[in-house]
Amino acid sequence: MKPGLLTILAVLCFLNTSVAQNYKFGKVSKEELLQKEHPADPTADAAILYRETKTDFQYTQDSGWYMVTDYFVRIKIYNKEGFDWANTTIDLYKGDGEDKLLGLRGYTYYLGSDGKVEEVKLRNEGIFEEESTKYLTQTKITMPDVREGCVIEYKYTVNSPFIFSIDEFRFQETIPVDKVKVLFTTPEYFVYKTHQRGWVPYKVNSETRERTMTYRMTTQDLTALQGIGIPETTTREVKFKEDTYTVELDNVPAIKEEAYVGNLNNYTTALQFEMSFMDFPGSPLKTYSTTWEDVSKSIYRIDTFGNELERNNYFEDDIENLLSGISKPEEKAARIFAYVTNKMNWNGYPGFFTNEGVKSAYKKGSGNVADINLMLVAMLRYANLEANPVLVSTKSHGIPLFPTRNGFNYVIAAVEFPQGVLLLDATNKDAQIGVLKSSVLNWQGRVIKKDGTSGWVSLSSMIPAVKSAMVNAEIKPDLSVVGKAQNRFTGNYAFEYRTEYKSLNEDAQRKTFEKEEANQAELSNLQFENLNSLEKPVSLEYDFESLDAVEDVAGKLYFSPMIFMATKENPFTPDTRLYPIDYGYPMKDRYIINISIPEGYKVESLPENTVYNLGEDTGSFRYLISEVGNKLQLSVEFAINKSFIAADQYGNLKKFYELLIAKENEKVVLSKA
Repeated sequence: MKPGLLTILAVLCFLNTSVAQNYKFGKVSKEELLQKEHPADPTADAAILYRETKTDFQYTQDSGWYMVTDYFVRIKIYNKEGFDWANTTIDLYKGDGEDKLLGLRGYTYYLGSDGKVEEVKLRNEGIFEEESTKYLTQTKITMPDVREGCVIEYKYTVNSPFIFSIDEFRFQETIPVDKVKVLFTTPEYFVYKTHQRGWVPYKVNSETRERTMTYRMTTQDLTALQGIGIPETTTREVKFKEDTYTVELDNVPAIKEEAYVGNLNNYTTALQFEMSFMDFPGSPLKTYSTTWEDVSKSIYRIDTFGNELERNNYFEDDIENLLSGISKPEEKAARIFAYVTNKMNWNGYPGFFTNEGVKSAYKKGSGNVADINLMLVAMLRYANLEANPVLVSTKSHGIPLFPTRNGFNYVIAAVEFPQGVLLLDATNKDAQIGVLKSSVLNWQGRVIKKDGTSGWVSLSSMIPAVKSAMVNAEIKPDLSVVGKAQNRFTGNYAFEYRTEYKSLNEDAQRKTFEKEEANQAELSNLQFENLNSLEKPVSLEYDFESLDAVEDVAGKLYFSPMIFMATKENPFTPDTRLYPIDYGYPMKDRYIINISIPEGYKVESLPENTVYNLGEDTGSFRYLISEVGNKLQLSVEFAINKSFIAADQYGNLKKFYELLIAKENEKVVLSKA
């Protein structure tokens, strides 16, 4: 009874504190500053005490209708690990009009030595503006004088002409959210659909009310005789109905990072509004609910997309020379891909519309994703290959909930061969042909063909990344294990090793490898090959010495035949999981390990040979060990055959890892002969 009573009292105290809080800007309390840890989540590094977002619509004669969104956030920082929450980025979009940032204010609060609340104002030196692309400018904020235990808050307003593209409203973060409130108010002329996401339940409340809006209007009358324009400004009143959507949530738990989650934002609780139609009195109904087919066609018609695919006069001679004497389609594609990859440098900007334009980018040797990959498509088509652009939403951009241009932020190339579709990304200098970056392997892409039709194509790699390891080892009289390991990596494994290691010297490669692989051995003579040869597997050789792999118990030797290469920890520790497992790509790890039995010893017992299967051909584990002469021979193969595994398979996957870890760490026993 006692623990239960204490728990109830703690909850009541927390609720009373929440009720007593003042959520007006500048009204931070001593109680908030004195709080040492979050009441519901003591492990939290920070917490959002309050977040409010209000959106409504205004009208002027010059601008027409535009959105006004007010943002207000108050955050508690518990420790140094939470300092990142004192930084924020505001995205401001440009195009047919541009977003305007207004009224940015912020303060950091802390308790002074006299126990009084002190405040430090956000000043210009903590505000930075950065142009990410010609369509996006980012204002970055770094709050001043951040310290453990402080509270920060900031507010600002964004005026936006982009009434069809509304940022999602987020209710959940990787830290607790004590209270969050959203108000979205739209005139009756604009009708939106709502799309809910996430596993925290919430209700969208709506109400309709009358509104009177006053705005100024200037007209120009012409005199009957001279025709001289005389400006006349009048004030007009318009009455209409408004629909207000409200969401309020309290005590939203943090969404936790877990192994192989991909982009966690895909699973956070959020709300998205989609423009459905416009209905102005006296005007025809305009419908904006659309299909992915409509979205694809509209993108293709934009000059900086479709027209760029038709240009070829800037590369004709170069491609003719490159393909001289080549007739096989696969070899043509490989040559063109290698040519573009070597010639072009990605400037780091995503997007599916060109920035430089393909001709200018070709001349400069650099451009954004669209400059490079639309150029690649044009060259492949020039070589009479069936090539098309594929619109992609990267993992950091999320998975679009409904058809919209904003659902994509990247473009790659697809080439159709009789044996299947080959996906290419020429911004990727470290990957062999057909291997995509993990950030691009996000469910499906939208391929757009010349005739304007479009369809979905899976972005998941069908070819697994393969690691093959050959290990020869022996147990020394001092019970250390020494040996040599030879490894080969293909596919996404090879790409990741090239990205990680090719710019490092040998000593840095060794230290990084030891840290990344969590090796319990000392490595020497580490040597990579083919880090710069994309057509070959990456190879890695090294010598090793493990000092604690063998245990002597009463004259018997106990050791795992996988030595330091055995999996030690299960990446899946929670009892349940709410979102799928995202490996990014299928994979296969193979080990062949030969261990010499030390002189004077014999095998007393070996682990049993085992095969585990993860249902529906999702994965497998095979462990085969035998004694051949004076050696132990071990063959281990681990395979995950699918990039994505559904959350309802989590229990099976967790058990699968428990079994393979137990097997990999099982001991061989040697006794004296």
